[in-house]
Amino acid sequence: MPSTTTDQEAGTLASTVFEQLRRDIVSVQLAPGEKLRIEALRERYGVGGSPVREALNRLSAEGLVWQQDQKGFRVAPVSERELEELTRTRCWINEVTLRDAIEHGNESWEEGIVLSFHRLGRVKSRLPDNRINPEFERLHRAFHASLIAACRSRWMLNFAEMLFDCADRYRHLAAGVRPNPRRDFEGEHRAIMDATLARDADQAVALLNGHVNRTGELAKQLGFKGGKVKAGTRGKAVAARA
Repeated sequence: MPSTTTDQEAGTLASTVFEQLRRDIVSVQLAPGEKLRIEALRERYGVGGSPVREALNRLSAEGLVWQQDQKGFRVAPVSERELEELTRTRCWINEVTLRDAIEHGNESWEEGIVLSFHRLGRVKSRLPDNRINPEFERLHRAFHASLIAACRSRWMLNFAEMLFDCADRYRHLAAGVRPNPRRDFEGEHRAIMDATLARDADQAVALLNGHVNRTGELAKQLGFKGGKVKAGTRGKAVAARA
């Protein structure tokens, strides 16, 4: 019994480190290509080496970390080509997950979408100092997850979440500018929600994919120049919303 408790505690600790490290990579607190040294991460998160290694291996499987033979771990690099592929793949996944959710979702699923949209609308996207509001980011993620929550494939849902993480990193990289005043993010979200609740799969998918594509294009325009990340993007806020 004591060993079981220890195993459970170790698993919980590894999961906590995984979430912290994932958040720091997605928010670009750890920059693309940055070397991830075990000892430095132990100090950063106040844990031993085992949970750090487990978290790095999990993030490597999800594409946010690169593991190099005999060279340790690095934050996965970024590129314009990868952003385009990522955006395209997210649209493909939406075709499956959102359509299946619309076909099989029940009243509880509908209520979850409405509640998530309502909560998102009550929180400002920026803090007074113009940094991204972490609470908005959490609720924004929750809204998008609620749209496809009724999809019957946990594999597809897990993949969609992984892609969302990767896309979020590009949003954070497209930094140093104010939100586009001509883009109505709340209106886009509302339109996607309305079409989804109306069970209009074609319209809902078209709106969601249009939303994702617009964000990808904006991230590319703001965050890249000549295929490289523009200077001064590390750890700052982003204008696009996906």
